[in-house]
Amino acid sequence: MPLLRSALMLIALTMSGLSGAFAQGWPDKPIRMIVPYAAGGATDAFARIVGGKLQQQLKVPVVVENRVGAGGNIGAETLARAAPDGNTILFNINGQAISPALYKNLSFDFDRDFIRVTQLVSTATVLTVHPGLPVMSFQELVAYAKAHPNKLNYGSTGIGNALHLTMELLKRETGMDIEMVPFRGDSPLLQSLIAGELQVALIPSSAAKAHVDAGTIRAIGTTASRRIAAFPDVPTISEQGLPGFSVQGWMGLFLPAKTPQAIVDRLAAEAKLAVNAAEVAPMLVNFGMTPVTSTPAEFDALYRADREKFQRIVREANIPLQD
Repeated sequence: MPLLRSALMLIALTMSGLSGAFAQGWPDKPIRMIVPYAAGGATDAFARIVGGKLQQQLKVPVVVENRVGAGGNIGAETLARAAPDGNTILFNINGQAISPALYKNLSFDFDRDFIRVTQLVSTATVLTVHPGLPVMSFQELVAYAKAHPNKLNYGSTGIGNALHLTMELLKRETGMDIEMVPFRGDSPLLQSLIAGELQVALIPSSAAKAHVDAGTIRAIGTTASRRIAAFPDVPTISEQGLPGFSVQGWMGLFLPAKTPQAIVDRLAAEAKLAVNAAEVAPMLVNFGMTPVTSTPAEFDALYRADREKFQRIVREANIPLQD
């Protein structure tokens, strides 16, 4: 037995040494940062900011690669097939916690094939209405919707995405009867809301801010747990009759399973430096984001909690599973 214990200790020390050697030599070539959404959107824009800072810090090119489609699953699949050497990173949003509940046949497993590295930021959405709708708060919207059943509609940028599921949760929590109208993106949704073809929409704070400031749409609540810097005068939904309500989005980094732990920890540390850099702070305010930079264990716990929450919403709202 003493001999066996000694052998096991030697193996453990050897593996630890190998992991440290991987980290010391990493990165030794350009890094691919996979973004599963189109160029020009808020996710892509922030990914490029983070990628640029990581490039400065790591002294190697960080190349953003947009792999778009299937609710972010094409980008996720790209990472699942990548070598676990730290040279391919996935920059994704909380939609990655929705996919297991929404899609029937994924070619990968979110537990088996991925390492959650760090939650970079938390994001909030803003509940907005057309200025012609006679409501000035979330509570007034609930009362108006109940007094006018089947008269209101809301826009969503896809079936089963975070905005859709959050609105369905609000409907279930309040008894509002509001019909969903799908759109292909934030831009056409905003155009319809401004034109009055839609009455209500949950919109990412970064997309909503300019239009709220211009008065073309009205913000009546946010989904965050506390008021956000981009909209300091807009109360949270939790403040307006749903105590404890909070659905916050996130953006974070993922690596392939079996990536050496030392590389995981190094990437988490470098990402924390990037997000907390002085020149990045004002950009976060403009995007309506709050820096987090969690540990891998904290991010893993958040991901699992969100996945369970979204599974419940999909089930209770009877949202059909997607192919």
